[in-house]
Amino acid sequence: MLTKTQLPEVQRALADAGVDGWLLYDFRGTNPIASSLLGLEGMVSRRVFALIPRDGTPVAITHAIEQGPWKHWPSEWGRVVYSGWRQFESELAKLVKGKKLAMEYAAGDAVPYLDRIPAGVIELVRASGAEVVTSGDLVTQFFAGWSPEGFASHKRSAEALGAIAKEVMRECGRRARSDKPATEYEAMEWIRQAFSARRLITDHGPNVSVGANAANPHYEPGAENSAVIENNRVLLIDLWAYEEGGIWADQTWMAWIGDGEIPADVQKAWEAVRDARDAAASAITKKLAAKEIVRGADADDAARAVLTERGFASAIWHRTGHSIDPQALHGSGPNIDNLETREERRLIDRCGFSIEPGVYFPGKFGMRTEVNGVVWDGALVITPTEVQRELLRL
Repeated sequence: MLTKTQLPEVQRALADAGVDGWLLYDFRGTNPIASSLLGLEGMVSRRVFALIPRDGTPVAITHAIEQGPWKHWPSEWGRVVYSGWRQFESELAKLVKGKKLAMEYAAGDAVPYLDRIPAGVIELVRASGAEVVTSGDLVTQFFAGWSPEGFASHKRSAEALGAIAKEVMRECGRRARSDKPATEYEAMEWIRQAFSARRLITDHGPNVSVGANAANPHYEPGAENSAVIENNRVLLIDLWAYEEGGIWADQTWMAWIGDGEIPADVQKAWEAVRDARDAAASAITKKLAAKEIVRGADADDAARAVLTERGFASAIWHRTGHSIDPQALHGSGPNIDNLETREERRLIDRCGFSIEPGVYFPGKFGMRTEVNGVVWDGALVITPTEVQRELLRL
């Protein structure tokens, strides 16, 4: 939620961006970025606008019967009350005419995570005399940005996830050599129990997949369709969780269960995704060190270049990574992506994301590695502390 104390920082960012203001719009949750920044609570069933100007006092356009949700809006900030559409459109025109305004808009829907404003609303704002540009960097900074407390929480969760994944993988390997091998579902339950013991929260999953099931990036074992974790198989564990009030951590760990040589195709795939992961991180690190603009697209291009050079272009099914923000695991900040979407947004200070290249071979196996990154004080920080370098041998 934007506060009075944050207003000077927001207005400096607006001046740096060369815009006259940030125009926030929401209707029944169509723009969760705006509703969160405005701090609206309770029933909001009518259209709302709020202009955060580069200079001066913010002004909101609110419906007459829905004043309660605005209890967090500072009393000294402006609030226009409307009932009918004629008044609504008249007040909007007074507010925006002649201004260059940032909104949650992506030309051509290039970035759907940001493109929250209906086309008709964009038309209305433009017809009211305003120029509309994207609010992408503003969203990254003031909605998706991590706080120091959130970063500390994320690091604790990241270390816990790494320890849990390796512990569960070792137990899967031990059981694979016994007369009672574990199932994917059992291993998933072990992870959930470990989360509970550490007071970590998740919303679904995790993904524990063995052999051919690892070729499904969004696989989740069920009690009835769970494969047995046996020898001579690839094992993938993708797990995600957060502390209450904290920021998500999200990791993928890979292992080979078996005593013999790791098959050449498995080893080749592992080395490719590992090196692609490291290439993405290196691309970000180098540009930040040189104080150059770095986009999520740049890191994705670097990772996919490695996979393509190794002969895996047809096995790339998804982007290299997703935003992680204080509100969501798959957040509204910049993704590490130039495959699924045209991610032109900059990776700026305090924005976090996953780096998780993968390759998939239906009916055989999948291979993915995942760490998290955050730009902090002008440099890239990777979590967890221990990054997987080799396939775990179980």
